[in-house]
Amino acid sequence: MRTLIALTASTAILLVACGDAASRSGQSGTAAPTGGPLETRQANTAYKPAFAGQTRAPALAPSAYEVEVVASGLTRPWAVEPMADGRFLVTEKGGAMRLVSADGKLSAPIAGVPAVDPKGQGGLLDVALSPTFANDSLVYWTYSEPREGGSGTSVARGRLVEGPSGPRLENVQVILRTSPTYANGMHFGSRLAFAPDGKLFVTMGERSDLETRPQAQDLGSHLGKVLRINADGTVPRDNPFVGRAGALPEIWSLGHRNIQSAAFEPGTSRLWTSEHGPRGGDELNLTEAGKNYGWPAIGYGVEYAGGPVGPGRTAQEGMEQPVYYWDPVIAPSGMAIYDGDKFPGWRGNIFIGGMKDKALVRLALQGGRVVGEEHLLKDRGQRIRDVRQGQDGLLYVVTDGGELWRIRPRAG
Repeated sequence: MRTLIALTASTAILLVACGDAASRSGQSGTAAPTGGPLETRQANTAYKPAFAGQTRAPALAPSAYEVEVVASGLTRPWAVEPMADGRFLVTEKGGAMRLVSADGKLSAPIAGVPAVDPKGQGGLLDVALSPTFANDSLVYWTYSEPREGGSGTSVARGRLVEGPSGPRLENVQVILRTSPTYANGMHFGSRLAFAPDGKLFVTMGERSDLETRPQAQDLGSHLGKVLRINADGTVPRDNPFVGRAGALPEIWSLGHRNIQSAAFEPGTSRLWTSEHGPRGGDELNLTEAGKNYGWPAIGYGVEYAGGPVGPGRTAQEGMEQPVYYWDPVIAPSGMAIYDGDKFPGWRGNIFIGGMKDKALVRLALQGGRVVGEEHLLKDRGQRIRDVRQGQDGLLYVVTDGGELWRIRPRAG
């Protein structure tokens, strides 16, 4: 049952009445499943999981929550970053970065953002505040940088300054230019995640084409990798491939297709990522130093046109298995791992934006395995582009429809 309880020019609140079971869903995100798997559609492949629970987890009892539209009128937003003062930084794919007030007012585009190449999946992409933003006012972002011969994912930072003429970024520096440059508009990856020790992780795609796919296995290329750098762009000396001949020192892990989800498990240094598969084979991975996650040698999907990817294998010695995979796909976008106090039953749960099925995917973990799954927001009918937890313990999402939503506990 859904009840619209308030509607103004700027705010709409939707109640989702799901029954008392949701409020008793358990502690530390270990909600009891309701029975059969959440996913019941026919898979694209006949591949078998490597272990029990690797796919098609049981459905979780429905959550009880409300959705508030904080802001609308954004143009193809890609990322949202909640700020301590209740405002939000939002990137728009076409190249604008904006401040959004707590009551939904949009600033003019922030000055100082470099030009982007918005072709295809490119543009102005992720944004993250410095872990010491209160002291240094630094903002980090990723974008597809136009270059001679094509484009490439780059990471920049600048100091956010606000004045009478509007917000601007000063002392802008490009701290990482990934290589090689390539001339298409696909698979830029581009999620940023700061580790507890202040190191910055950057996720990469392999630019999709058959020509570039093999570079996901090539340590001389940034494509198809997770990268780890210091906050100033220099390379940490303890990166796993530092000093190896022919290897780029920024590389943390390899064998990825296109990662647009990344988050650190609260209170740990465990990095979780989710990457796009082709037809089938979206993956959730615990992404560790020096490990190979298999693309394109192994995977749980098939080509969009049908037929196996490469050798058509799902396992190979020396390559990691995903903790979980989806077939059919969810098309994963941003990720948050909940540790707030507003939803006790969600603590430790992973939330991933789902673009294909227009849902916010919730995963309950136990012992490092997925034990239950729920898809929220499906009734809203919008592609979820990013999800973050605010300092208020609520979740915030941006959608391809140009809206910023606040997810909070159901009243009463």
